[in-house]
Amino acid sequence: MSASVNQEKCIGCGRCEDVCPVGAIKLEDGKAVISDECVECDACVGECPNEAISL
Repeated sequence: MSASVNQEKCIGCGRCEDVCPVGAIKLEDGKAVISDECVECDACVGECPNEAISL
């Protein structure tokens, strides 16, 4: 299991991508996408200004 992104809330700011310690988040078509490499560290959840990411 990994974090998930609510695509409707995601504004594509890239803050989650910058804070991910394992590089599991990439922006695709202006939205965050989280890969299976996610280690559920919760860093992106706290960084997202729109609360678009949840575990």
